[in-house]
Amino acid sequence: MFSRSIFRQEFKTALEEALDRRQMTLKELAELADIPPATLYKITSGERDPRLSTVKSIVLALEPYDQDMIAIIAAKFLLDEIEGEPLEYNGRRIRVKGYTANTMEDCIVAAVRAEKEGAAGIICAPILATLIERIVDIPVVIVRPDNRTFQEAIDVLCRRIE
Repeated sequence: MFSRSIFRQEFKTALEEALDRRQMTLKELAELADIPPATLYKITSGERDPRLSTVKSIVLALEPYDQDMIAIIAAKFLLDEIEGEPLEYNGRRIRVKGYTANTMEDCIVAAVRAEKEGAAGIICAPILATLIERIVDIPVVIVRPDNRTFQEAIDVLCRRIE
């Protein structure tokens, strides 16, 4: 997450990494953050330290955070069962948005898209979580199947191989 990385390293370095990850130019960021491009060029060249208001504008532009939207990356048939009415959590209405994925590439694209669309976090399969955590700057949580889910899958498989 860009807002966290600026406390662990130089602002200039954190900004350059965030722009690289998003494949965004300084000019695009300047437009998005409503900051003069010259200001960003001076910051990245080390000529100027950013003001707090500039940092705030950059963070808001790079992290369009929607606390009320959670992304789920899964196969379409699973998303059809999950998407729909917003959920209630501690008095807040949480919108669940599904991102269909059937391949690793689909999952990567879906994760990047979810982050760009402002998801507060992503839920995905355990096998994908570590990969997606390296790509996005928002929390990633795994879906952990329970024993009932495995038993149902075993039953279906046994019927197919009889």
